[in-house]
Amino acid sequence: MKIIGKTGTDDLAMVYIAEMNNGKMVEFVESIQPPIPREKKWVLILSTLFGCPVGCGFCDAGKYYQGKLSKDEIFAQIDFLITNRFPNRKIPIPKFKIQFARMGDPAFNENVLRVLEELPHRYDAKGLMPCISTIAPSGTENFFEELIHIKKKLYKNRFQLQFSIHTTDDKMRDWLIPAKKWNLSKIAQFGEKYFENGDRKITLNFVLVNGISVEPKILHKHFSPEKFLIKITPLNPTYQAEKNELSSYINPYQKNEDYEIVNELRAFGYDVIISIGEVDENYIGSNCGQYVARHLKEKKSIKNGYKYRIQKHH
Repeated sequence: MKIIGKTGTDDLAMVYIAEMNNGKMVEFVESIQPPIPREKKWVLILSTLFGCPVGCGFCDAGKYYQGKLSKDEIFAQIDFLITNRFPNRKIPIPKFKIQFARMGDPAFNENVLRVLEELPHRYDAKGLMPCISTIAPSGTENFFEELIHIKKKLYKNRFQLQFSIHTTDDKMRDWLIPAKKWNLSKIAQFGEKYFENGDRKITLNFVLVNGISVEPKILHKHFSPEKFLIKITPLNPTYQAEKNELSSYINPYQKNEDYEIVNELRAFGYDVIISIGEVDENYIGSNCGQYVARHLKEKKSIKNGYKYRIQKHH
């Protein structure tokens, strides 16, 4: 793996653009969550696919799909980030999160499971907590069944599973996520099978877009507040969001929780997290849905996004 570029700042987030031995390109990220220092929480965000075949309505990583990363190519990203800071592979951080969520839905790639099996043996990291973020694509049932066994064996009570839902309107969900995927009922059925006492609640993620509905009654019909929580994030500035004329329901500059939908969801008993990072992450391009290499291809600016200079490596 060869690093060909990076952008960002060490005290918030760094995005690395890398070329694998096959000449294909990926991105991966390391970040912290101010005011929490890196010594207490460190997050790595990895690519599992070369691009993504889905093409969500607000994600710049779509429409550039060139296949799956191998187990070694996924580990190359992790090894680079870890050995850059901890050459002895001992990570003394109480919250060390590895998210399979940069480019590509991890459920398309069975090599993610092989990485999960090896992770605890490859590094000395007592605070390790993997995170799978997925749309639950159709045809990936075997991936999720095996994930249950791996979680039980290696990550009891310290694994984070997140499903990207975005709306309870089936037609709008199909437009936002234009791929065959599990419906809400099937996600809920799997969640009931997956969840054990002591587990972290399963996250239902909503990138809230103006004009696209979320009905708490529909969610409550399928998902128990005892086993599922709701995460709400703003729509980040991307070329796809701009092209599709999408705007964010959540104001990233306003970090209060006085939103009607949040109050309604809490009234149904759900834990609701409003996940608003530092606005500078939009300029770095480290937020979900952003793909810095798309900026290099487009050769134009985007409002409130990709403002940091990309340092090229030769």
